[in-house]
Amino acid sequence: MAEPILVAQSKEQIFLLPKMANRHGLIAGATGTGKTVTVQTLAENFSARGVPVFMADVKGDLAKELKIDGFKGEASPVVFWDVFREQGHPVRATVSEMGPLLLARLLELNDTQEGVLNIVFKIADENGLLLLDLKDLRSILQYVADSADQVKTQYGNVSAASVGTIQRSLLALESQGADKFFGEPALNLEDLIQTQSGKGVVNILAADKLMQKSPKVYATFLLGCFRNCSRIFQKLAIQRNRNWFSFSTKHICFLPTSRQRSNKRSSRWCD
Repeated sequence: MAEPILVAQSKEQIFLLPKMANRHGLIAGATGTGKTVTVQTLAENFSARGVPVFMADVKGDLAKELKIDGFKGEASPVVFWDVFREQGHPVRATVSEMGPLLLARLLELNDTQEGVLNIVFKIADENGLLLLDLKDLRSILQYVADSADQVKTQYGNVSAASVGTIQRSLLALESQGADKFFGEPALNLEDLIQTQSGKGVVNILAADKLMQKSPKVYATFLLGCFRNCSRIFQKLAIQRNRNWFSFSTKHICFLPTSRQRSNKRSSRWCD
């Protein structure tokens, strides 16, 4: 049986049982109470147990060395990722992978505009057109608008106003850096689930600049990962008979997944 992980200590020591680490968890507390240290401790211990780790670093301090009296850390294999390609390997995804539902929510479209976006994706799929980046999406939106009379007989009305609204929303998303995120080669989530010399690779998304300047792009990446992680983890568990761990931490997470655009703060484990 794996040794418990010492997470914190006050009057009593607090441990996390590795067999219970496939649950959802929340690390909360006021500034200076040790949230970042707790995250670092968990990451190091899971890596030592051969469990890959993923963390979104919105403050830029997760990769810093722990300065605690009497504490001696151990090196872990680490890979840095960065949408802006400045602090790590580039992170990309195609528009087709995101899908119309996720994009519609990120663009804050109404039901009519979301319907138009679904029509655009449907036409692209039926004609074998790959939507790789925002330029591809803009082009097919223009095509659908120009062919509205032919399109409406099979798919329904496509108004110029709805297409214009989508184009303006795409422009706003692009101004936040989405043009750097959408494209090829797309990130394979299995690249985040690797081991080296028996240790799990710690993947750190450099999200400090991303969260400040491009919150919607940050939300796009996380939602895309969360949408696909269950399928990937189930596949790998069957192939390798191993449990995998996925973790993200953030101060304020823009995840507008509903019309209310509720903000969420969470730490997530996947089995």
